[in-house]
Amino acid sequence: MEFADRPPAPIGAGYARYDVSVTPRQENPAPSDGSPRGGQRPPATETIGNVVRGGLIGLAETVPGVSGGTVALVTGIYTRLIASAKHLTDVPRGMITRSDWRADARNVDWWLLIPVAIGMLVAVFSIAGVMETFVTEQPVYSKALFMGMIAASVAIPFLEVRPGDLDTRGAKGKAAALFIAMATAVFILTSLPRSEISDPPLILVFCAAAVAVCALVLPGVSGSFFLLVVGIYAPTMAAVDDRNVQYLAVFALGALLGIVTFVRILEWLLENHHTAAMIGAAGLLLGSLRALWPWQTDDGGLLGVGDEWPGALGLFVLGVAVVAVVALVQHKVYSADARASEPADR
Repeated sequence: MEFADRPPAPIGAGYARYDVSVTPRQENPAPSDGSPRGGQRPPATETIGNVVRGGLIGLAETVPGVSGGTVALVTGIYTRLIASAKHLTDVPRGMITRSDWRADARNVDWWLLIPVAIGMLVAVFSIAGVMETFVTEQPVYSKALFMGMIAASVAIPFLEVRPGDLDTRGAKGKAAALFIAMATAVFILTSLPRSEISDPPLILVFCAAAVAVCALVLPGVSGSFFLLVVGIYAPTMAAVDDRNVQYLAVFALGALLGIVTFVRILEWLLENHHTAAMIGAAGLLLGSLRALWPWQTDDGGLLGVGDEWPGALGLFVLGVAVVAVVALVQHKVYSADARASEPADR
């Protein structure tokens, strides 16, 4: 969906910190020694920050209703991650077709991808058990906290919309229709009844992982919630906590299949239909709030406000504040980097 007849600008120019266009940037060409493009070694503080971002993404992926893609978007690394993931999936294909797979490897932002992956793994394997307990034993308070975080995150994709992209005739109407359609689709998805399978067959684990991992890179759609809907959320969290190698290996293979096929589609959308992708992401985030209403029946039916509302309201406000602070810090860091990169007046 096109909103303006104009050449594409760098993805995330209004909010994210880097141009992640698949065309190599002239100011950062591939080094002659064959080391990865995607940035010379960044400051240690940025690397540590990427580990923390990865930890937050991993934490989000253990929570039904919260998307890791949302955290990546809020922390300003979303489009860089998608671009790097796309180049990473090109590497094995290049090996098979005997094309220049080394060029794709050099285009991967390793200084972003590796720290984020480390942070995710540490968070998932260290917090999965605790998070499962928090979500299952404190459903009202956990949902209230996460609902506040997602509610505040709805505004983030709009910060990625470039000025002028909605100025053409009919563009705002198309954007509104897309926003409503995406919100409605996720609202319906999160309204589906839920069940629990104590001992899921491995073929179900494989297929569910292939679908759920797509939510890892799609803001507003929770992979954990999808696992909850198909009935394998608790077994998956238990497998992570118990280090069930067979279960985790099957899950990883399914996730690999899903990420390889889906990330290429998403990267193309971000590159060629960036504004539509961001508007759609905002709609997905809004629709996902249905899954996080604090008072629900066991099968997902909505209930009225309960007696815990004071604590739930306080946690909702805390969730909004957390996202607002993270977004503000990220914006200030981006602004400071932009000023530092400006040439000095002569």
